[in-house]
Amino acid sequence: MNTNRKAYLIGGGIGSMAAAAFMIRDGGMAGANITILEAAPVLGGSLDGAGDAATGYSLRGGRMLTTDNYECTWDLYKSIPSLINSGQSVFDETVEFNVQHPAHSMARLVDSRRAKVPVTSMGFSMENRLELLKLSRAEEAVLGAGRITDFLSPGFFETEFWYMWCTTFAFQPWHSAVEFKRYLLRFMLEFSRIDTLAGVKRTIFNQYDSLVLPLQAWLVACGVRLIKDCVVTDLTHTTSDGQLSVTAIHCRRGGMAEVIAIGDADLVFLQNGSMTDASSLGSMTSAPAKLTKRDGCGWELWEKLAQDRPQFGRPAVFNSCIAQSYWESFTVTLKNPAFFDLMTRFSGNQPGTGGLVTFKDSNWLMSIVLAHQPHFANQPAGVQVFWGYALFPDRVGNYVAKPMADCDGAEILRELCGHLRFDAETVASANCIPCRMPFLTSMFMPRVAGDRPQPVPDGSVNLAFISQFVEIADDVVFTVEYSVRAAQIAVYQLLEIERAIPPVTPHAKSLDTQFQALLKAFH
Repeated sequence: MNTNRKAYLIGGGIGSMAAAAFMIRDGGMAGANITILEAAPVLGGSLDGAGDAATGYSLRGGRMLTTDNYECTWDLYKSIPSLINSGQSVFDETVEFNVQHPAHSMARLVDSRRAKVPVTSMGFSMENRLELLKLSRAEEAVLGAGRITDFLSPGFFETEFWYMWCTTFAFQPWHSAVEFKRYLLRFMLEFSRIDTLAGVKRTIFNQYDSLVLPLQAWLVACGVRLIKDCVVTDLTHTTSDGQLSVTAIHCRRGGMAEVIAIGDADLVFLQNGSMTDASSLGSMTSAPAKLTKRDGCGWELWEKLAQDRPQFGRPAVFNSCIAQSYWESFTVTLKNPAFFDLMTRFSGNQPGTGGLVTFKDSNWLMSIVLAHQPHFANQPAGVQVFWGYALFPDRVGNYVAKPMADCDGAEILRELCGHLRFDAETVASANCIPCRMPFLTSMFMPRVAGDRPQPVPDGSVNLAFISQFVEIADDVVFTVEYSVRAAQIAVYQLLEIERAIPPVTPHAKSLDTQFQALLKAFH
């Protein structure tokens, strides 16, 4: 092991943080030799969580977790101490929390009559069942760049299953059939319990407080350098005999240009692409600004590296159609318990046990989730926070005559109260902060082999990619697990670590799992 070797991680999301942890824990690197360069003022990337009771809380999203999958994530977090429970790891405290607050949704779908939709049946026709089985067994090369709509009949998209599956995982009908198939196999256990979300696990607080901050504290204690407000603008590299080596990192910090020299033994990890690039927040009186990749910095480096290098992937496949990859979320801060009280009575679920409530007849296809309170570590008593999102923000609302994308927070609350038949006074003092994310499902765009690079591309000597836009066999994007697994693969390959990476659990090959899924499909 070269004790002078340094590592630089571009982007401070969960992938880079996990890579730093694996280098220290499994690669024996000194934390002081590892530097994370982050453009934002905080680390965490897409796992964000900010605000306070006075100005309002804000979350761009919340990732689903399970303990039946997420093998690399829990492998990591078994090593990371909890910040609030002395003597426990983050994994331990998460498992304990979910034992105390098990998920069992009793209002997964709500229709236009404000009636709970019966969801024990998936609503499949025989044609739906046969098409779904055929798609799940098809080779990825056969599915190619096909969309979900290319393989499933129109009636499938009106089934209870589709409304539950698409809103749980954020699929659109025009998304990749390959990715949809991967989800069917990776989460086959969830197929048989998608109506109750019984397999979903939650962290104690939002994932910034519960996953990012403990990992960040551990990295800092190990001596890792965290450089924030630092925009990496370019990478200098050389190519010899088809082998690419990064030799310098160019960045801008505090208005000043800097160059970081990369030694022969040093390593560079890049978070290529960003699903939350160019995000924008609105307010109670203003809609979020409609930004594009020109307003962010999450794609440029990957685009430069991929030019004339097919082994580095094709970023344009993912970032060229905002209309097909954007959606909008909103976070609501309440100082009056009326809304939570009414939702608890209506749904039958205490906050933190119900998961998503989806309004299936909503033009926006709106869903909300009431997490266990407090949802933020700094959230005072008497304040409640819930989150929601919509898959079709470009459509005119049912109760507000404009697209969600043009709505401020007050109008979003009006639309929500319309679906629930709640009086406006229920949210009279609420603070709703909408968030527009133009690339949030860009990783679901139809693709073929080669569109995503390997974590360590062929011909790369010291550069690795860790993000939702790398190729990992059998695993599924839009998960914390994908970023952590990509980081573990990249670190183990470049450092030649012999420890086995936890494999993707083959639940879909279990006869019992297959039987339970079959029973559900025919219910």
